[in-house]
Amino acid sequence: MTTLGLSACGNAARHADSPQFRDGGFRNPVTPKTVGWREAPRVVWRMLFYKPAEATPAAPLPVARLTREQLLAAPDRTVVRLGHSTVLMKLKGGFWLTDPVFSERASPVQWAGPKRFHAPPIAIDELPPIQGVLLSHDHYDHLDKAAIAQLSGRVGHFVAPLGVGDLLVEWGVDPAKVRQLDWWQSTTVEGVRFVATPAQHFSGRGLFSDNPTLWASWVVQADDFRLFFSGDTGYFDGFKAIGEKYGPFDLTLIECGAYDRQWSGVHMQPEETLQAHLDLRGKRLMPVHNGTFDLALHDWHDPLTRIAALASAREVPVVTPRIGEPVDMNAPPLVATAWWPVAD
Repeated sequence: MTTLGLSACGNAARHADSPQFRDGGFRNPVTPKTVGWREAPRVVWRMLFYKPAEATPAAPLPVARLTREQLLAAPDRTVVRLGHSTVLMKLKGGFWLTDPVFSERASPVQWAGPKRFHAPPIAIDELPPIQGVLLSHDHYDHLDKAAIAQLSGRVGHFVAPLGVGDLLVEWGVDPAKVRQLDWWQSTTVEGVRFVATPAQHFSGRGLFSDNPTLWASWVVQADDFRLFFSGDTGYFDGFKAIGEKYGPFDLTLIECGAYDRQWSGVHMQPEETLQAHLDLRGKRLMPVHNGTFDLALHDWHDPLTRIAALASAREVPVVTPRIGEPVDMNAPPLVATAWWPVAD
């Protein structure tokens, strides 16, 4: 685990001793397939002028409104999707947030960029005390500067990959609250263990960023309860390695959304999401990274429709609650019900 001193966002070389760092930035072991500079103009053109008719919902989504009292009364091991990859977890009596994004847009500015389909089911100032925040990487749809500013005085701990912790400190988070890890490093906070595990992605918050911070998936262990959070990733053999080392998992939170064949190395297709869950030896799958922002060229509900059908065919329990609907992981698996449009 790296101890933070003076912040140095953009000074990625301070983590040059990481096995993931080379050629001036963080790198994947195998270069993934993604959009290169030659293909980028065509992708932008498609995003601007060839969006499918249902890229965004035609009607308001059925969001379940949450209250602080409801969360405080919830049993331990309750999990709640707040939108996109923001998940609230109640573990050992404390609350943890993954990739908290509460702003209206996943963008460097709030007058342009991907806009939320729905408001968060609970505001930050209505949340119960938060033990900590778990971050996967620095992209705008996962790391919300405004949310961090609101949470910094209310949260006891921030656990992040290398370099992301430096960014938090630069934004005003107390360095004593920040723990940043390389892949396969672990830390324990208030009895909950967090292991940074590999992912296949990239980082940067600017047009010309060259992977200045690390990206990671996470293993979360609270007594005999094990949870996996993928962050953003393409499909790779690391899932099997993680499953062999830390599985089986009671719940996997795996990305399923914002995919396209052109960037398949850094975002999974639904078939790969299911395979990752199987590689991890997961018991129940909760697909995340969908239902909140329009970030690709598929219908907004396509990820949920496809993963539900795939999981059903393989008899894999899939958890697809409405945004804001608490899921008690102590209870037997429920039959997934579709709250999104389903073709006849």
